[in-house]
Amino acid sequence: MKSKLSMDQIVLFGIGIITNIFITVFGQIIPNAVTGFFREIGGALILVFVFAFAFTWFLKARPHNRPKKYNVIIFDVNSQQIEIDGIRTEFRNHDVAWSFMKQYKADYPMFNFAMVSDGKNSDKKTIFRYI
Repeated sequence: MKSKLSMDQIVLFGIGIITNIFITVFGQIIPNAVTGFFREIGGALILVFVFAFAFTWFLKARPHNRPKKYNVIIFDVNSQQIEIDGIRTEFRNHDVAWSFMKQYKADYPMFNFAMVSDGKNSDKKTIFRYI
């Protein structure tokens, strides 16, 4: 016995198929494509921000004009600038000046030492280290 489909059954069956297509297209296919796109764009934007931050940090951290010479200034316990015979006070390298300052501090513990340099755009000397 064959059952004949009524018009109501055909319409309901058609509505069910169309509803299933809409749910699949708008619930799975389009959201998956859009979220995949935005996930890739989001990753690219984060990478761009990381490189921009690193680049600006590098430009800020790098000294733009390094001094050509450094001087060591000696201060006594009253914070008066003095000179001690036999001590080298002019250097062309930051690391060498810092090394000599540490040695001087060990040899003369009652004195304070400052590493300074003349700035190109400044009348005053710039203190780099003070011990």
